[in-house]
Amino acid sequence: MQNSDHDMKQAAQEGRHEMQHDDKKARDHGSHHAHMVADFKKRFWISLALTIPVLMLSPMIQQFLGLGETIRFTGDLAILFLLSSFIFFYGGHPFLKGLVDELKQAAPGMMTLIAVAITVAYVYSSAVVFGLQGKIFFWELVTLVDIMLLGHWIEMKSVMGASRALEELARLMPAEAHLVNPDGSTEDVPLGRLKSGDRVLIKPGEKMPADGAVVKGASSVNEAMLTGESKPVSKKPGDKVIGGAINGEGSLTAEIQKTGKDSFLSQVIELVREAQESKSKTQDLANRAALWLTIVALGGGAITLFIWLAVMHKDFAFALERTVTVMVITCPHALGLAVPLVVAVSTALSAKNGLLIRNRAAFERARNIEAIIFDKTGTLTEGRFGVTDTILLSDKLNGQELMNYAASVEAHSEHPLARGIVASSSGTFEVSGFKAIPGKGAEGKVNGKDVKVVSPGYLREKHLPAEDTRIEKLSAQGKTVVFVLIDGNLAGAIALADIIRPDSKKAIAKLKQMGIQTMMLTGDNRATARWVAGELGLDDYFAEVLPHEKSQKVKEVQSRGLMVAMTGDGVNDAPALAQADVGIAIGAGTDVAVETADIVLVKSSPLDAVAIIGLAQATYRKMVQNLAWATGYNTVAIPLAAGALYHAGILLSPAMGAVLMSLSTVIVAINARILKAPQR
Repeated sequence: MQNSDHDMKQAAQEGRHEMQHDDKKARDHGSHHAHMVADFKKRFWISLALTIPVLMLSPMIQQFLGLGETIRFTGDLAILFLLSSFIFFYGGHPFLKGLVDELKQAAPGMMTLIAVAITVAYVYSSAVVFGLQGKIFFWELVTLVDIMLLGHWIEMKSVMGASRALEELARLMPAEAHLVNPDGSTEDVPLGRLKSGDRVLIKPGEKMPADGAVVKGASSVNEAMLTGESKPVSKKPGDKVIGGAINGEGSLTAEIQKTGKDSFLSQVIELVREAQESKSKTQDLANRAALWLTIVALGGGAITLFIWLAVMHKDFAFALERTVTVMVITCPHALGLAVPLVVAVSTALSAKNGLLIRNRAAFERARNIEAIIFDKTGTLTEGRFGVTDTILLSDKLNGQELMNYAASVEAHSEHPLARGIVASSSGTFEVSGFKAIPGKGAEGKVNGKDVKVVSPGYLREKHLPAEDTRIEKLSAQGKTVVFVLIDGNLAGAIALADIIRPDSKKAIAKLKQMGIQTMMLTGDNRATARWVAGELGLDDYFAEVLPHEKSQKVKEVQSRGLMVAMTGDGVNDAPALAQADVGIAIGAGTDVAVETADIVLVKSSPLDAVAIIGLAQATYRKMVQNLAWATGYNTVAIPLAAGALYHAGILLSPAMGAVLMSLSTVIVAINARILKAPQR
């Protein structure tokens, strides 16, 4: 018994830390970025304040302002050197440190370029102060450092905004829960104390403390931040609730089922983290481009220096200024952010809308999907029988009365067809003498009448004719037809089928507009498959397919030269999901751990499959736009920085080069941030 108590205490202790650990990781992730933002901000303002006296003491600025010798004094160059040195070492520290880190990793990049540029300017200007013939570049150096700090500050704020998704998800959980004790009393406890089997009270307006099931009460619950479901979802005893969802107008008592790392929210946080950290093929392309741009910058700087000194016979100060400008303006900062920012934003957007990306590379492939195969049951259809048609074979009652008589008898049956009839009726009557007719149906007394709901087999057995072209047409569509007998007379027929989801037709129409072929896999008979395919306007369908044959059908479609996505429930369809170029598990609900799927859709709407493809296409467009801007602007900026239009009177200073470089980075960051959520 002592061991059991110890195990329970240990489990409770582990539960207490699991969600806190996820929350801490998200907070640490956010606090790291927040610290960097604050650091760049502080360095920028201090450096900017000291830049003013540096500018006033710089000989070139004095000449430009026409001040002459009016503010020259003994030791002014020494003060200029000291102030500039402070800005170089304090303001330039992030770049100098970045230079060391990049060289240690043998991966010179943007920090290397910035650090080399400011170091060359600082060393040369310092040498001039101490006797070397030349011009002092301290004013260029300090303004360059200021602008680079400002650019990084703005950039880090953008990065922080894009990466805040994990922190926001972690904050969805309340700090405490109202634990219901065995005696019915409640006490407020931290989430870590909750364990499976506990019961909690959720008051109106409060957040669900963990995943579980409602055992008492009724309310509507807002799950928008978790599943993307915009409308509040009604909850009653037996319904599942998700930790972090917001309770509506009624009080609920729920029994805890999942806590800590097993909870839906924790799994979502982990999936978002993995997706944001995973590298894509597009990112690899950006990294290679950034490396080449670094080589171009260093090489271009050296060539620029050589041409202005040896070919154009300009003085060293002018040649150095051109070199520094080339190196600054070529910094691949925007290129380094082009893809990661889009990845962070798109992953956060998808998670908030119930579209969970497990495989980043597969998500990128989704933009090129040419054919999408849907499993029928539970994906295009609801996986439950519903009434599609009623046929009256007697003029003694109307369609609704026929349904109500049938439902009154079927209310006592557990057969799936019976539940479908009851759900479609407007009400039931009291029944006496109910009994099942094994394999054929059920009967009972309703309003003093003998009512039977039976199969076609019963009619054949009793030699009751039911010849009607309408019934034959329904049977040809693969629908299940049952007959209603009242006092031995055939009163009518009811056709049932697996209900097609309301969103399915809209989803198929949207996919066709996108130029994507739509197909369906089902184990149902050919007639049923043909009817569903016709109702939805599918391009093709595969009927009577056994579960183990589904992957072969996917392979068959791939053999046509098409890039194929498979959309299914993630259980029976696992081999097919794995075979497809992109596997999409739909309707996973709170079970997001669908190992074979590349993308997990929380809800059961086929429109979410359309949304994820649309998001993949929009994400790729943003990546291409960012890469095009980040590399394209250099084709214009580098020649200008090198002095190609010098004779036309156009010459960029290092500070102006830094402005252009920073501006390109900000444009890339803003472009990533305006990526929109997928439209359903």
